[in-house]
Amino acid sequence: MSYFTAQIRHIGAMAAVLLATTSMASAFTACQVTDTGGIDDNSFNQTAWKGVEDAMADFGIEGRYLESQAETDYEANINALIDGDCGVIITVGFLLGDATKTAAEANPDQKFSIVDFAYDPTIPNILGQVYATDEAAFLAGYLAAGVSQTKILGVFGGINIPPVTIFMDGFSRGVDYYNAAKGASVVVLGWDPDTREGLFTNNFESLDDGRAYAQNLYDEGADIVLPVAGPVGLGSAALADELGPDRLKIIGVDADLYLTDPEKGHVYLTSITKRMDATVRGVIEMAMNDQFEGGVLVGSLKNGGVDLAPFHDMEDIVPDDLKAELDALRAGIIDGSISVRP
Repeated sequence: MSYFTAQIRHIGAMAAVLLATTSMASAFTACQVTDTGGIDDNSFNQTAWKGVEDAMADFGIEGRYLESQAETDYEANINALIDGDCGVIITVGFLLGDATKTAAEANPDQKFSIVDFAYDPTIPNILGQVYATDEAAFLAGYLAAGVSQTKILGVFGGINIPPVTIFMDGFSRGVDYYNAAKGASVVVLGWDPDTREGLFTNNFESLDDGRAYAQNLYDEGADIVLPVAGPVGLGSAALADELGPDRLKIIGVDADLYLTDPEKGHVYLTSITKRMDATVRGVIEMAMNDQFEGGVLVGSLKNGGVDLAPFHDMEDIVPDDLKAELDALRAGIIDGSISVRP
């Protein structure tokens, strides 16, 4: 065999491998079922869908989604995808936990992954994606306590469920840590992590509620408000825009709202981010490569699954010494010397 014949055969073999890989990718479809906030909620549904879009761009796969308009749509939307040749079905939100479990147990050969939920005991064909958002929220609470002029902070949630209250817990305990370290008495309105009582809009859709709840907290003296309610928080940002960020600042959740809500970007002190896009993309890659296993995937400060967004326009109002303290807190949380939970 001549050198050139061997090279031609080698090139042909490589082309065959590339063609097979491309064919496998194009035959793979990642499917998503949203919660009621919708695919463009500037929050967790949109961030999870970005993970699908990233996988589509990186791996050449297909992707599609179904939006849930109400909780009654969860089961129907999941079932509509069961026979849709989905390599993995990704459901988004704690409230889809029961519907996802029912579908997975009825269809053991279908791979599922659910964002913001995990099962105990685990289910072999469901990979739960959960996030230690209290770690990043702890930093946000310490930050807000250090920046606030009134020394009164406000927080409210969408629904009293663990993926919401974990933000509120971390935020409140970050403020407590600041008070203990500084001998201060910064107050948090809207949530008591011990009694589990606080303010909730009981929805993730109403911008009017976001405005009203933030207004009430502002009227009680809060100059920084953390809305943990998906698109509801956009209503809070609209109020802050009208009042001016010198009077009311907002802390975003899930995504960096300075980027996803650019018209109101100047009102955001920071955002407590969950890298759902990164974990969703990773789950899709595992499913494509036959490395998928049921269980739990946890995003943390250590692995970059949660974080604080940059301060952007508010960079100059955060003192250098406070930034240094936040860096030290982050390191302590990561190495375990500082606990964000009792």
